[in-house]
Amino acid sequence: MISMRGFLLASVSALLAAYAPSTVAQETPHNLILFVADGLRSGIVTPQTAPALAAVRDQGVDFHNSHSLFPTLTTVNAAAIATGHRPGDTGDFGNTIDAGSPLPAPSGARIADLEDDVVLGLMNDRFGGDYLGHRTLLEAARAKGFNTAVIGKMGPAAIQDVTARDGKSTIVVDDATGYKDDQVIATSPDVLAAIKAAGLSGATPDRGLNGGSPMWNAQGVLVANVVQQNWMKDVATKVLLPKFKADGKPFVLVFWSRDPDGTQHGQGDSQDTLTPGINGPTTMKAIANASEDLGALRAALADLGLDKSTDVIVTADHGFSTNSRKSETSFAAKQSYMDVRPGAIPPGFLAIDLAHALGLKVFDPYLAPVEAGFHTRGSAFLGKNSEDPLLVIAANGGSDLIYLGAHADAALARQVVESLTGQDYTGAIFVDDSLGTMPGALPMSAIGLEGDARTPRPAIIVSFKSFTTGCADPETCGVEVADTGYQQGQGIHGSFSRADTHNFMAAIGPDFKSGFVDPAPISNADLAPTAARILGLDLGVGGKVPGRVIGEALTADGAIPPVASHVTKSEPAANGFTTVLDWQDAGGGPYFDAAGMPGRTLGLVQ
Repeated sequence: MISMRGFLLASVSALLAAYAPSTVAQETPHNLILFVADGLRSGIVTPQTAPALAAVRDQGVDFHNSHSLFPTLTTVNAAAIATGHRPGDTGDFGNTIDAGSPLPAPSGARIADLEDDVVLGLMNDRFGGDYLGHRTLLEAARAKGFNTAVIGKMGPAAIQDVTARDGKSTIVVDDATGYKDDQVIATSPDVLAAIKAAGLSGATPDRGLNGGSPMWNAQGVLVANVVQQNWMKDVATKVLLPKFKADGKPFVLVFWSRDPDGTQHGQGDSQDTLTPGINGPTTMKAIANASEDLGALRAALADLGLDKSTDVIVTADHGFSTNSRKSETSFAAKQSYMDVRPGAIPPGFLAIDLAHALGLKVFDPYLAPVEAGFHTRGSAFLGKNSEDPLLVIAANGGSDLIYLGAHADAALARQVVESLTGQDYTGAIFVDDSLGTMPGALPMSAIGLEGDARTPRPAIIVSFKSFTTGCADPETCGVEVADTGYQQGQGIHGSFSRADTHNFMAAIGPDFKSGFVDPAPISNADLAPTAARILGLDLGVGGKVPGRVIGEALTADGAIPPVASHVTKSEPAANGFTTVLDWQDAGGGPYFDAAGMPGRTLGLVQ
């Protein structure tokens, strides 16, 4: 067994060089478009399903051995894409995290939803003006005189330059653009005027029929997020790129496509069944929608004469799976609820099960008691009373974060872990190193979740069970149990299965090789250091778990780093439950394929 703590510490000094300004960059810097197709699985992209996405992969660099960071969630990976650091440094451990105490109005909640512009601002205020604590690629670019902009899904879009909220620096266009609210991110009058001058609405369209979140007994959505994304695509191609061309300055543009993620979550092709799951016609429309937007951006570059000087990096924040609501061991699944199919686990099942096992009460995120026959939306507080919770649970779909309250201790954490090892829905368990070794669990340092984060670190993270329905490529028909309000059969992610960690990644442009399949592992934490190398930017130093420069994919560098595969195993629990971690190392960085109990984890090499 190799020591991950020692490996990470030994790697940091080599990786710091990636954050220094590069001598490789052009005298006149190239431009960069970073296109994020939210929730796009690697194996689902073909010339038939997504021609523009497949063209970048086939003509440029195919990052075949790609990785989303665990937890495989949007803001976790958005922070990594922005800064080049893993979650242990960024403190972005989930889409919802514990802020330590209630945030001020208008939030008022202790459990912070990071896919929200208002909450991101409040988190910055609480944690030193920048909750991430590390310089972003866009911040470094604008400091060197680049034009910078980000357009797309609320939350991850703003995270790309999380302190740029006044409308005078990086241009931010997301779901809230054009609406009057002092709490959201400002847009300059010049940009809004240019949007209207291009014949577009002055405010972002809503998702319309694509935005439904139906009850368990109602059909989900049957259309992709075309209307909203067409507007965003038009803003990018008719307003921002022409503006950058006219300015004559290098630029960095991030386009965060909500599809296929948003549509996969709510699709109605597979109501209450695991097949076709997220492989029905509505999902395919969403994948095509993202591909068409990328194609439009590349066509605009060509029309403006910018294609020869612009690199395009494409990534997905995470893969995707189909949601299962089944458990034979869950106490919560044996209770009755008005809004849950009989026999299914409800949202918040983990809180209900732990409260039952530990003799504690359940409170919702606003500290109201949750009585029998009711459940939270997922996140919850557990304790004897609401004023002094012993456990804070931040629900995140395929994984949940568990924080210890002020008067909780390692003994309670051990009880939690012991309870988790007895549930059939538990895939993998990770515990804060300071709590000591616990049978059935691996330390968080083993997966890059210990670093210099400003936000509170979870004490325990549980990844839920995952499996496959048996198609030719198991990763494209993955299933996982999840703490979510989505129906069985709809889409979800967040687990440590390879279906969720194997995201789509590719690149094309003057600084990248052509027709190159990269066999080395890479992750979303590697993109910012690589872009900084290309553009000659300074991301600064610091942090304990940074990514690496993907030198083997660049025309100016070249050598493929040595790659080794490893398996790390926990001590078994009394009932035999074991967390097994499959991982690789290359070029100074660890890459995590899958983790969990053998037989309960898709993609785990046994």
